[in-house]
Amino acid sequence: MEIKLKGGKKLKIRDVSIDERDELLDSVSYNLGADGNILGVKMMHSTMTKWLRTCIDGDTSDKFLSTLSLDERTEAFTKMQNIFFVGEGKASK
Repeated sequence: MEIKLKGGKKLKIRDVSIDERDELLDSVSYNLGADGNILGVKMMHSTMTKWLRTCIDGDTSDKFLSTLSLDERTEAFTKMQNIFFVGEGKASK
């Protein structure tokens, strides 16, 4: 599977095991407003890095990951959530 980012970069996404998927899903913790709406993700940067290193099929070195802008990292994270949250509701924005 491959995802294409708005800027044109393509990332090959590998199949993850059920255990890896569960660990990734467990690592996402949300900041909630008083009304219960999601305001954002806690520990956003480390959570996104964990997802990128686990899910990208290819180079996940610091050197490569530093070539991705924050917008690209966020977009990739959101697209990966949409892949792995199948049947579990919508991914965060």
